[in-house]
Amino acid sequence: MLFRCCLILLLALGLNACALLHNRDPLNISVIGIDPLPGQDLEIRMAVKIRVQNPNETAVDFNGIALNLEVNDQPLAAGVSDQRGHIGRYDEAVIVVPVSVTAFAFLRQAYGLSRADSLQGLPYVLRGKLAGGPLGTVRFTDKGKLDLPAATAAGW
Repeated sequence: MLFRCCLILLLALGLNACALLHNRDPLNISVIGIDPLPGQDLEIRMAVKIRVQNPNETAVDFNGIALNLEVNDQPLAAGVSDQRGHIGRYDEAVIVVPVSVTAFAFLRQAYGLSRADSLQGLPYVLRGKLAGGPLGTVRFTDKGKLDLPAATAAGW
């Protein structure tokens, strides 16, 4: 009997704790730039700049970030950074994450671009997460279209 009472009490406390967690609106993520970085051997490195907007009443503290970038429905680049940051309530920040493009991903993209009619309007998907502990990790996705100038694509 005592076990049942304790179990009911723990369940009630657990439900009460869940009610205290605030529902968050998703973060607004935008890719605002991609700059080249020095690479090694068959690897291409880039710095992906993202703008993170927090439309919530509570701040977001993070202690790591991970990104995966797909272009033209194919995986292109992945990267991680252990940088720490704080995005205040109703605030925004620009975060720069180094990513790597493998030779295989590069060849796959080059083949896909050679079959494309135009370098305008290539679809991209950016998936990632801002690490913030067991309950504070925030996952995000950004989708859009890239317009690559002909000179940039030829230089790859």
